[in-house]
Amino acid sequence: EVQLQASGGGLVQPGGSLRLSCVAFGFTFENYDMSWLRQPPGKKPKWVSGIKSSDGSTYYVDSVKGRFTISRDNAKNALYLQMNMLIPENRAVDYCAKEGASVAAIDTWEWGQGTQVTVSS
Repeated sequence: EVQLQASGGGLVQPGGSLRLSCVAFGFTFENYDMSWLRQPPGKKPKWVSGIKSSDGSTYYVDSVKGRFTISRDNAKNALYLQMNMLIPENRAVDYCAKEGASVAAIDTWEWGQGTQVTVSS
């Protein structure tokens, strides 16, 4: 059974930082591209960042470039998202996801338990 457990969320003030972690089970983690998704309140989930299994190439939505850094540790079956310079618009439940064929069809991807990120004064 695929399990993807995200953690590290919490309450942070604007301009602050959080580091999200995800531990994966039930598949050969190192062979899969991984992503972080975010779901703001009342909205559909959106793709935020991804990292390839092959060469570790990273990708980001424009709104987080320069502020967020995705990384992975295949030896630990772990995925990370370092989030700096957080703004209130970053409030969401963030999910660790095992990618499918296309970012246009993230509803077909496998997600795990999300972690809540709240940015507020």
